Amino acid sequence: MPTAILSVHDKTGIIDFAQKLSALGWTLLASGGTAKLLRENGLSVTEVADYTHSPEILGGRVKTLHPAIHGGLLARPTDTDHNELLTLGWDYIDLVAVNLYPFEATIAKPNVTYADAIENIDIGGVTLIRAAAKNHERVTLVCDPADYAEILSAIQQQGGTTFEQRKRLAVKGFQSTAHYDTMIAGYLHD
Repeated sequence: MPTAILSVHDKTGIIDFAQKLSALGWTLLASGGTAKLLRENGLSVTEVADYTHSPEILGGRVKTLHPAIHGGLLARPTDTDHNELLTLGWDYIDLVAVNLYPFEATIAKPNVTYADAIENIDIGGVTLIRAAAKNHERVTLVCDPADYAEILSAIQQQGGTTFEQRKRLAVKGFQSTAHYDTMIAGYLHD
């Protein structure tokens, strides 16, 4: 059974996307607020903290930064990597739906405080994007809700995304993190 991890700040379309993945037999993992929203809408979802056996800490600053998550994303499609995951009680994670804290929108607010800007620097989301994008040979990254329909169509019609789709989505992910980091560096430089 394929597994998706959902960790989104912008919840646009996530309920429908998750419902359709679930109907197609996918296992759903989700972080804090995303897990709560999906559960409230009747979906069966495993919270990241339950999967990793490690609670969210530091007021939610650390949720997805765990070897169970990143091992599942970065494992290559080899028997050796897969067996290592299974030995540890983990498995592949095949799809990541993630978007980032709204740093750019936050710093655009009049009179935004430095502390508020810093709290809106996403760490775990960027790490999820980079891990999924790096391993696009096997993992599908969705960092833009506008791509949900295409991904669902590929899964329904072909059983999954193609290498070319995953590669294009990986490029989109690296572009999004590059832009994000540029905004942060510009803010901190001023």
